[in-house]
Amino acid sequence: MVVINVLLIIVSILLICVVLIQNSKGGGLMSSQYQMGVARTTDFVEKATWTLAGALIVLCIFLTALLPTNSVQESHSLFEDNAPTVQMNVPSDVPTAEDIQE
Repeated sequence: MVVINVLLIIVSILLICVVLIQNSKGGGLMSSQYQMGVARTTDFVEKATWTLAGALIVLCIFLTALLPTNSVQESHSLFEDNAPTVQMNVPSDVPTAEDIQE
């Protein structure tokens, strides 16, 4: 599970970097300085973006599937656990449930 978390962080950072390399107006790595291989750079950045996005989704789903599922258990509050026990002194002349049934 730790390995998947580390992979998730690495993929997220790489995806951020790849997205920041791009420029929404066609700049980024496709500026006028780079006449040679502009199409290849654009294709690589686009494929890297989609691949990293897909890897991020798969890792998130896989990590969610590995999370432990807790069965429904009886829960106790801190007040119930720390509550003092009270002893009630009932007079002996008060009828009990057994006396009433007879």
